[in-house]
Amino acid sequence: MDAKPCIDSLTVKNSHVLPPDTNTHGTLFGGKLMAYIDDVAAIAAVRHCRKPVVTASTDSVDFLQPVFEGDTICLEAFVTWAHNTSMEVFVKATTENLLTGERKVCTTAFLSMVAVDENNDPTPVPPVYPETEEEQWLHDHAQKRHEHRKNRRKESKELAEKFGTSLPWLRNS
Repeated sequence: MDAKPCIDSLTVKNSHVLPPDTNTHGTLFGGKLMAYIDDVAAIAAVRHCRKPVVTASTDSVDFLQPVFEGDTICLEAFVTWAHNTSMEVFVKATTENLLTGERKVCTTAFLSMVAVDENNDPTPVPPVYPETEEEQWLHDHAQKRHEHRKNRRKESKELAEKFGTSLPWLRNS
């Protein structure tokens, strides 16, 4: 498979933050922002590999700035790194006050997306290469983030096995 530049997967989504999108503080629901993040990451991943994808993991999402009703939210996503069947996608979300023009980065996130075939089995993806200094920085640190995700996934599996499906507080004494 031929390698592709990061820019080929660039995906941009803009949304106006309306009252149904907000909580009692008049700010965008965190879950709504996370749904936007997953959506743009999936589109970027499909653009890169031209295959269906599933979300394998989302790194921590830190809400750095509030997004207020009436603002816009702009999400930008692109594939920063590829490994066998998976892709790391970087997402940056920026809020803009339309009346003042003030813009702030409200969150950044990395997601791992896995390409799947018609049987939903993982399938190979093309490599990706950086062209800008920022893309190079993200690409250079991707292997470390990948290892961190593998360790976190192992811990998650251990927790799932330990706690299983039972509700420990309902056990008979």
